[in-house]
Amino acid sequence: MNTAVTVATMSLSTTMLRRSSTLHYHTRHSRFPLISLPIPRKLHFPLKFPSTSPNCRVLIVRNSSNITAKPSSEFQKKPRGPDQEERLRALRQLFTRPDINIDAYIIPSQDAHQSEFIAECYMRRAYISGFTGSAGTAVVTKDKAALWTDGRYFLQAEKQLSSSWILMRSGNWGVPTPSEWLNSVLSPGSRIGIDPFLFSSDAAEELKEDISKGNHELVFLSNLNLVDEIWKESRPQPPKKPIRVHDLKYAGADVSSKLFSLRSDLINAGSSAIVISMLDEIAWLLNLRGSDVRHSPVMYAYLIVEIDGAKLFIDDSKITPEVMDYLKSVGVELRAYESIISEIESLAEKGANLWLDKSSVNAAITNAYKTACDRYSRSPGIKKRSNKSTNLDTNGLSGQPHAFYRSSPVSMAKAVKNSAELEGMQNCHLRDAAALAHFWAWLEEEICKDVGLTEVEVAEKLLEFRSKQHGFLDTSFDTISGSGANGAIIHYKPEPDSCSIVNRHELFLLDSGAQYVDGTTDITRTVHFGEPSSREKECFTRVLQGHIALDQAVFPENTPGFVLDAFARASLWKVGLDYRHGTGHGVGAALNVHEGPQGISFRFGNMTPMVPGMVVSNEPGYYEDHSFGIRIENLLYVKEMDTPNRFGGIGYLGFEKLTFVPIQTKLVDLSILSAAEVAWLNSYHLQVWEKVSGLVDGGAREWLWNNTRPIDSSPTPT
Repeated sequence: MNTAVTVATMSLSTTMLRRSSTLHYHTRHSRFPLISLPIPRKLHFPLKFPSTSPNCRVLIVRNSSNITAKPSSEFQKKPRGPDQEERLRALRQLFTRPDINIDAYIIPSQDAHQSEFIAECYMRRAYISGFTGSAGTAVVTKDKAALWTDGRYFLQAEKQLSSSWILMRSGNWGVPTPSEWLNSVLSPGSRIGIDPFLFSSDAAEELKEDISKGNHELVFLSNLNLVDEIWKESRPQPPKKPIRVHDLKYAGADVSSKLFSLRSDLINAGSSAIVISMLDEIAWLLNLRGSDVRHSPVMYAYLIVEIDGAKLFIDDSKITPEVMDYLKSVGVELRAYESIISEIESLAEKGANLWLDKSSVNAAITNAYKTACDRYSRSPGIKKRSNKSTNLDTNGLSGQPHAFYRSSPVSMAKAVKNSAELEGMQNCHLRDAAALAHFWAWLEEEICKDVGLTEVEVAEKLLEFRSKQHGFLDTSFDTISGSGANGAIIHYKPEPDSCSIVNRHELFLLDSGAQYVDGTTDITRTVHFGEPSSREKECFTRVLQGHIALDQAVFPENTPGFVLDAFARASLWKVGLDYRHGTGHGVGAALNVHEGPQGISFRFGNMTPMVPGMVVSNEPGYYEDHSFGIRIENLLYVKEMDTPNRFGGIGYLGFEKLTFVPIQTKLVDLSILSAAEVAWLNSYHLQVWEKVSGLVDGGAREWLWNNTRPIDSSPTPT
């Protein structure tokens, strides 16, 4: 599954862009440092990433003069009911309340944890605008409303927005950022409100700097969210499903050892506590899993780890007696989810030096700590220590508290899978392959019988096959089931009332994945059920060549992902073709399908090195607008390579495949493939047969045999 499009400029800052272009996965979304350091394969935290350095930011240059953004009223759309207009009116009425007093309000897509996928109760931007796409930012002034989204959702937004909204096509020439637009439409000295829980600290700081160019003030409305105020009783309840312990045989490392490593990192940095707000980092560190968010086995929580303890901030109704006993056994105390701010203030009062990742921790937390530190330093009863006596005590406390702004060390530790996590990923991919063999055998038979199946029905049937596999929990994202021209829409999501029929005359792209108890999958295959055109075959073959080139890549340790991106594009570039998304994203082990910090993309801001144990996707593609889309995706993990030389005394790395599902050879133009590339394809299909054939029977086994037979590239005798 791809994580990025041409320019992901719907975010309010380059910080938010960085997060959305990795993941996001989150991806993971580039927020990564311009350094390359070796990381041992064993669990290791102490790597330092200066993510807050301005040198790490991705710079986007836009021409904001002569802005021509069409209002939504210029597009034909289905009439909308009065609800959307009433919501805008109700929101604007709140602007004039004495305790609010703002001129504009910004509603992002994120929750308080910068999550890619969010619970329904936090879909505030969708509620206020009517636009339900996964990416976008709404900005409402006293007399205008505008929504920014990227090219994946232009058509959807045109249909869903009422005439009161201006659609801002992010990434198009001349389209302003939200800050630029606000500076142009508001009178100098205006007050712009945000919910600081929904913005990372970096994003809020950059927004404040940007709007200051218009002499505007950024107002933190920490005590209430204005959309929630008008949503009222109709707002869905927060999720309350119970969480579970992630079995040690899948986790590979117990919580005590993970916390010990993290605390060692705190001590070495001179910090006494760290706030962890990314949901997958909390789940990984505590070996817990939840179901608060569709597609992602995480739970809404914050975690504070101190030198001598840890506190989990969560709705205790999700805590079963088993989980309660488990948390007590590893020294984790429970606190109410809503009490995170008061705990942050308490830490400052105790003199705690707090480690904060400003790219992920929300602005409300960072601001609360800063304010409490300022209040602490001004207290008349506080005796300040001299510079010579600022050593920490045994609990890591100092005379004057201050923050350490660094990337979360948990992010990298989570990304480098241990042997048990890799084993789980391998096992679940084989079960997933068996489900896909049954599915493809069924679908080919139905198409041959001219059964009219919609893209939605095909996706539902795939879910049915997957759900029969041991350990299946959920899909890892909404299945992208695109026939013909719909396959050219990179993040296409079929809807029952508007989707196409899958047929034998057009290419069919299927990008899907699953969450299993022991791992996470993500795979894309493109097929043709009839006779593909020479153009389709050429494009498919060049995408396959890029896929093979990346799969076979060998590279020095400390190589960042962007260096590898060209391997996957070179064959397309030779004929003037390309694709407008990254080539690979990180994947969690029984966690988020988009995971940072690693990635393979043309966006060179991400300097995170590839490290043995990381899992990444390999998914080059090609998309011909209004015609077809092609993508071939496997998951790989990074491994050490045994090379005959070690130039510079360093090691070399490569990839090992996790995904074993046939690639349709009907679409291959053998005149383009080299003998070595044909050998790779035949070798891959032999591995698929050997690994998966024992897991299927009947028609699925026959289909697998037919689709893994070797191809012969030798010339046909005349």
